[in-house]
Amino acid sequence: MKILVTSASGANGDGYGQVLAFSIDGLPLGTFSDDPRITDPRGMRVSTDSQLLYINSGSDRILALDKSGTIQLDSGHIPGLNAGGGNLGPNGQYYVGLRTDKTVTAFPANLDSRAIPVLQHGVVPFPRGFAYADDGSLFLASGIGPQGNGENTILEFSPDGKLKSARHITDNAVSPLDLAIGPNGNILVSSEFPYGQDSSVTTVREYDRLNGELVRIFSPEKRVSFRHPRGLRFGPGGHLYCVAQDEVVVFDFYTGQFLDVVIHHPRLNGQAIEFFGD
Repeated sequence: MKILVTSASGANGDGYGQVLAFSIDGLPLGTFSDDPRITDPRGMRVSTDSQLLYINSGSDRILALDKSGTIQLDSGHIPGLNAGGGNLGPNGQYYVGLRTDKTVTAFPANLDSRAIPVLQHGVVPFPRGFAYADDGSLFLASGIGPQGNGENTILEFSPDGKLKSARHITDNAVSPLDLAIGPNGNILVSSEFPYGQDSSVTTVREYDRLNGELVRIFSPEKRVSFRHPRGLRFGPGGHLYCVAQDEVVVFDFYTGQFLDVVIHHPRLNGQAIEFFGD
């Protein structure tokens, strides 16, 4: 099993523009794949059968790689795609947040046909992370974009895509950057508030699934910089991992305790994190 991190380059920072691989203990293993179709990647997610890794490439295409890092599926170039986060959802489809179109769209698992939007165009000013609950409800983090536009909230949609709540959470100190659903059904977001400032407070925040009330705040020890937190993922032992500018931190989700910095890698500029391989 490897830890994989998408490292942003380009406008979002001096990262590597590749998917970087690490051992489960955090030792660097180099790039996961050298295929030139992978450029400045963002979201990624392991398929439902755990055999493929979907990657949102900055070259405006969706790719699926096997455990050796070889591309098995390619959506082909989709002009203007500008994909952000990625996640699994109903019917085993791969869902992608679109930053230009400001919505979420669904690709078939085999990437062999065009994507179908599941929400209306421009549903939020700038989509961040999203996830489907077990009952088919979709939670979408609406955050601040690179140009400073946007809002700080979480929207809830019914399984048929209808808006249930335009402001599901009650928290005036959050700027969401990714979203996940915990094993208890609650909503978690990585947050940098106020967004994009040197004085920003960076945390992972948990909200009650039903009423949106703030339940807990996860934060590492003061010795950890934890700047620009992004992707969230549950890993071995049910621990909660969060990737940031130069590191990956891990929490015990059940106790809320900070455990360790599992990866320290200068210029990581991590966007998404995943666990993949045998």
